[in-house]
This record gives sequence, C-alpha cells and structure tokens, in this order.
Amino acid sequence: MASLMYRTAGESHGKALITLVEGMPAGVPVDQAFIDGELRRRQGGYGRGGRQKIETDRAEFLTGVRLGRTIASPVTMLIPNKDSRLDDLSATPPLHRPRPGHADLAGSVKWLTTDCRETLERASARETAARVAAGALARCLLREFGIEVFGFVRAVGQATAGVEVTEANWRTLLVAREASDVYCPDPAAEAGMRDFILAQKEAKDTAGGIVEAHVFGCPIGLGSCMTWDGRLDSRIAAAVVGIQAFKGVEFGLGFETARRPGSKVHDEIGFDPAGKDTPSLGFTRGTNNAGGLEGGMTNGRPVVVRGAMKPISTLGKPLKSIDLNTKQPSEAGWERSDVSAISAASVVMENVIAFEIARALLEKFGGDSLGEVRRNYDNYLAAARRLPL
Repeated sequence: MASLMYRTAGESHGKALITLVEGMPAGVPVDQAFIDGELRRRQGGYGRGGRQKIETDRAEFLTGVRLGRTIASPVTMLIPNKDSRLDDLSATPPLHRPRPGHADLAGSVKWLTTDCRETLERASARETAARVAAGALARCLLREFGIEVFGFVRAVGQATAGVEVTEANWRTLLVAREASDVYCPDPAAEAGMRDFILAQKEAKDTAGGIVEAHVFGCPIGLGSCMTWDGRLDSRIAAAVVGIQAFKGVEFGLGFETARRPGSKVHDEIGFDPAGKDTPSLGFTRGTNNAGGLEGGMTNGRPVVVRGAMKPISTLGKPLKSIDLNTKQPSEAGWERSDVSAISAASVVMENVIAFEIARALLEKFGGDSLGEVRRNYDNYLAAARRLPL
C-alpha cells in the first residue's frame, strides 16, 4: 500500500490543471457533486476578479475510478482552463517588471531570465484548484469515518467574526457561511469585511485576512511524536503555508500561548464514560487551547487551525519596481487579479488540511481497501476502549 500523496501540474493560462493522487485505497465512494461543489466554492467570494466569470471548474476523472469508487490505482483529475492562452504571445506577453510580494523577481533570477511569465504562470493561485480537488477527494474517505472539516473566514481588516465554533453548532454555522458572500458565518463581521474589501477596491489596493478550519471526529493518535516530520501539526503547517500568499499558521490558542502561564494554556483532562464509544474514547477537556493536537498527535478534541493570508500582490495602483532588462526604476507589472481572494483561500485551506488528516488516517489504519481500513480502525478503537489490557 502506497502512502497517500498528491501532485499538481499546469499553469494559470495553460490548457488544464491536473491532480494526481496516489495511495487512495480501493472502494472509496467518489462524490463527484461534492468535489465539483468545492471547486465552485473556491471560485466564489466577495472581491474576486474577472477570471472567475470565465472558468467553470469541474473535475474530470481520467484514471483510478470505476463505477463511482476508487480502485487503488493512481487517481488523475483534469480541470480544464477555458482561459487558455499560453501559446499566444499577444495574449500572454512577457513581464519584465516584477511585482513586490510575488514570486516574479526570485523566480526570474532563479531560472536566469528577465521574463517573469513562466514563474508567474506556475506561482499563480490558479493552481490551488488542483489542490482543492485532491482535498475534496480525501474528504470522501474521511466521511466514511465520520470525520468532517469546516472552514470559514475569521477576519478581514479590523472585522473579526465573534462566533465560537463547537461540535454542537458547526453545522448551523455552515448554513450561515453558505449564505455569506465572504464565507463568514457572523453577519455583523461579514458586513465589516465587505466594507473593507470594497474600500481597497476603490483605493486600487488589495486585502488579505485570516481563515480558520476545524476538523471534527478525529480519533486519538493520528500523527506521531517519534519523528519531526511525522508530527501532524508540522504537516498541516507545511500544507497551509504552502498555499499561495499565506504567511502564518497557528493551532488552537497559537501565538497567545506565548503570553500566558502554563496554568492558563494546557487543557485539563477528564473522563466521561458516556463518551467511551466515541472517537474521543470518553476523554474530556474543559478547553481546547492545544487545538486538538499534543505532541504532534490528535488528542480527541477538534483540530483547530488558523492561517494568515497577505494581500494579493497585484495592485491596481502599482508599487515601485524596476525593469529587469534595463534595471531602471519602473512601476510593477499588472496581471488580471482579485481585490481579495480570502474567501477562496478558506476553501483551499479547508481542503489541504483534509488531505493531511486523510494521509495520517491511512498511515495509522492503512489497508488496500476501504473495508480493510475500516476493520483496522474499528479494531484499534476496540483495543483502546479495553485499556488497561
């Protein structure tokens, strides 16, 4: 059984994006409507640009699926680009004036060219559609084990959602999020977020924000403390800051833990026999400051992750730059872009986290088929409930 992994290919204005997923066991039901729905959500949100009116993202399964279920071979998904123009020089002219905050300058020097075009085509956040497809497929597996992921926009500008997310209310908040064009379940904060994004549009500027995701239903023990790269929080952190324009990630209380004494940080442990048959095995916590992860492993509480996205680097009022050919001062180049993609970013983060949870799940309970994984999962929980053995 191969370890669960994925790769993406394709350029922003190439013919298509491609996602390759390896290690998915046989027999996982593939919910095409759900996957396409996540792709549509990634295209939406207040502040998006004209590109989203051109594309209608949908995943076409080329390999690895038969009769609506995975068959253990590599799964390949293709997402066509309607706005495909890389072979037309007039449509995709060279860019010699790198944008501050973008990959333009570093990539051009790295590949020894003064044309930023090739770098920006791959560095573009258009690539995240392929990652959303991978994560949405992984969620088809997670659902079989009662594991669900809920993400939303927590803050934009000074507007911050004041909602507390719990296992009891997240589905209600999901309904509110779906009704919001900023993907925020707090109507009062949503209005402030929209106002801030609109103000940046009028100023020919851009806006970032903070997104948050909660993972419910994880059993205790996903991940490992034995190696640094086996720690689930390190994997999730890498996946989150690997999203274009993300500059920070935190779990639970995050950076606030550095400002508090230990007695106000660590989650005290209790036990409730009534919860013994749940994935938490009856272990309780009065708080979840650790964000569901201790020692790099899930501890039975919901996994809570926040990511910070910087403002998009293509501004309507360009910042100072230089011309790479002449080295003379110039305004930064311009590419069609969004004022804010924070709503889309919440969808991307939700799905890349889901993939890492699914990878950890298969490492713990791995099998060649869904049935085998299920038996391993059930046997583990049964043994854990009998402790001490």
